[in-house]
Amino acid sequence: MSNTISALSRRSLLAGATLSLAALISGCATVATPVSVVDTIAKTPALSTLSGLITAAGLNDTLKAAGPYTVFAPSNEAFKAVPAKTMEDLAKHPEKLKDVLTYHVVAGKSMAADIKNSKVTSLNGAHLELSKAGDFVTVESGAVTTADIVASNGVVHIIDTVLIPPAKK
Repeated sequence: MSNTISALSRRSLLAGATLSLAALISGCATVATPVSVVDTIAKTPALSTLSGLITAAGLNDTLKAAGPYTVFAPSNEAFKAVPAKTMEDLAKHPEKLKDVLTYHVVAGKSMAADIKNSKVTSLNGAHLELSKAGDFVTVESGAVTTADIVASNGVVHIIDTVLIPPAKK
């Protein structure tokens, strides 16, 4: 009889463990998968201004494409530091807005650990100066405040400055 109870206890434990494992596996199946850089920006509260400007400039499809892209994304606070007159001018001239926004995007996926002191070409064709000292990364005059937000088609780094591209000749 004791063997029967012991066998039943083992079966119960095994059944319980199997159910727990099944629940764990199904829980893993619902973990969110990375989304595109544009969707990553849209779901990040500190980047809501940038998200709206990407839509206004018609860049959603570009930033949903296969990429990969590295986006140096100005925070909402960075946009607050831009003079109102400049923001009004960008709102009136979508081509200028697109030029400014694509200046923040580089082809390829560069995690913060991979960034080296170098010049890279942005999507608008202008060069960006990248610098790294220890874990501290800068792009032009902007400091990366939050690094390595992984997306399905690249990576987003939040920066503290809106970068204005040099005038085209």
